Amino acid sequence: MITTVLFDMGGTLEDIFVDDQSEWEAIEKLDTILKRNGLDPQVDLDELKRRVDAGWVRYGKYRDSCDVELKPVEIWCDYTLSDFAFPHEKLAPHCEEIAHMWEVTHYHRRLRPHVVPMLDGLKAMGMKLGVVSNTAALYQVFDILEEYGIRDYFQDVTLSSVTGFRKPCTDIFTVALREIQSKPEECVYVGDTVSRDIIGSKRAGFAAAIQICSKLTGEKDSGIRREFEPDYVVDDIYEVYPIVQKMNALKN
Repeated sequence: MITTVLFDMGGTLEDIFVDDQSEWEAIEKLDTILKRNGLDPQVDLDELKRRVDAGWVRYGKYRDSCDVELKPVEIWCDYTLSDFAFPHEKLAPHCEEIAHMWEVTHYHRRLRPHVVPMLDGLKAMGMKLGVVSNTAALYQVFDILEEYGIRDYFQDVTLSSVTGFRKPCTDIFTVALREIQSKPEECVYVGDTVSRDIIGSKRAGFAAAIQICSKLTGEKDSGIRREFEPDYVVDDIYEVYPIVQKMNALKN
């Protein structure tokens, strides 16, 4: 019997993509935040972007090698802005502001169509609902769920930035299961990537994993060893609701 449905955030509950406009807007806002707080990069925006991009590459290699998520202070002080040698005590207090800005500016985000009726259907079934998300900010996911008007649907929100574990590491799923008080064999996970969502939840013993592709799926899943495949692939997130209904009907 399925009792719980957990969701990825970016690419799943919300559409997400990056383009030149969003990349440059994030760099411009980063420059503004730094200068406002007495941290002048003393380079033009092109050079700032080059160094920040290089810092993200360094951090990406680190986190992907061990499925660990660092806190915003560590990410921005030790990786993305490390080339500037800003005093730690001056930069650290502003790292969460920077991290939050980056998540909502570097990426275009919008709630997928039909999320609310899908959640209403699952809630009417008595499902426990939660979010398990990789993110480099501490509060951004909570704030965006509030902005979308769907925060109250979820009994738990488990984030890599808080737990320190990053999907596909099974530990982040285990934390979520402990928080929501469900067994993995009672759970369905919904995500947009095989590399993080499908592999991670299946390793954790979830009953089923549902994939809904996003604009970033191909990039994230490029070159991976497909240890697991999704049990279902959907085009419209509303389809999660009838799939869970059908799964429970088959159990009876």
